[in-house]
Amino acid sequence: MATAVVEAVERVSAHAHTIQLDEQESDATLAWDSLTCIVVQVAAGGENGLGYTYGDESVASFVESKLAGVLHGTDALHPQTAWAAMREAIRNAGRPGVGAMAVSAADVALWDLKAKLLGVCLADLLGRFHERVPVYGSGGFTSLSERELSEQLSGWRDLGRVKIKVGRDPEGDPARLGVAREAIGDDVELMVDANGAFTPNAALGWAERYADFGVGYFEEPVSSDNREGLRRVRDGAPAGMAIAAGEYAWDLPELHELVGCVDVLQADVTRCGGITNLLRVDGLCKARALPFSAHCAPQVSAHVCAAMECAAHIEYFADHVRAERHLFEGTLEPEDGALRPDRSRPGLGIEPR
Repeated sequence: MATAVVEAVERVSAHAHTIQLDEQESDATLAWDSLTCIVVQVAAGGENGLGYTYGDESVASFVESKLAGVLHGTDALHPQTAWAAMREAIRNAGRPGVGAMAVSAADVALWDLKAKLLGVCLADLLGRFHERVPVYGSGGFTSLSERELSEQLSGWRDLGRVKIKVGRDPEGDPARLGVAREAIGDDVELMVDANGAFTPNAALGWAERYADFGVGYFEEPVSSDNREGLRRVRDGAPAGMAIAAGEYAWDLPELHELVGCVDVLQADVTRCGGITNLLRVDGLCKARALPFSAHCAPQVSAHVCAAMECAAHIEYFADHVRAERHLFEGTLEPEDGALRPDRSRPGLGIEPR
């Protein structure tokens, strides 16, 4: 027997917002001078749920052409059911890439909407394992001068951990790591991210050099598509250095493959299928005794990671922090190196400016 709809979704909208950066930024494999955020809003029962992702403006068109009709009339109190309907609807349009980002943003909006309809903080609706989730300062772009690098990392020293980009000019990275270590001191964890720039052999060689600077976390030393290469680096890395990957995974099967290749599993709530799917990632980590690290989107990640037993930390990425402050009212700020979702504010606790 069909269940009556309690709060029917009445309206779905999506808009792309491009934020120009002050100057070009780069990592080992990409350079950019702007950031596009696609904001999705879903309305029901006098409330508006908000979700977002980062990608091309075509994601907004995809939401309106492929997902809005699917969501209209669905029960806003059942985000998982809507998630399954969205995934089914985009089978022939393409589930990875643009499709995954569109579903992710809409799913976040649906969960935000449900929490607002019930008048509770989203982290509490999901069920907290943690009152607060640690963050790490992330930037250290290869385009920064040594002075700029030092200034940026010094500002994150109180977070207790920072990450810089490596691999564009490998021979110059030891000098940059020296600047980083001097800026943060000996007691702050130093992490690096190669964005898939190296071969496995090269990554292992550089890992030995990075260890001289106390690096304990090496993200995507080789492409995440190279599962065998990731395993080789993980198995051969210096003692105490964790190998991490997963930010480019579009769905649960990809993440399931990665758990056998890394020491720390990553995923991005705005790419991998939203909150509905990210909660399932906690089970993958629990089954393999792996810590989980959230990639970017700190305002959403703070709530869903609070509900993930295996959550270790959230990437407090410079560009996303800037974009979220620009686009939304009520963004969380780190306290004692962590983000704590506010119980007094329903949903995500943020609203569009």
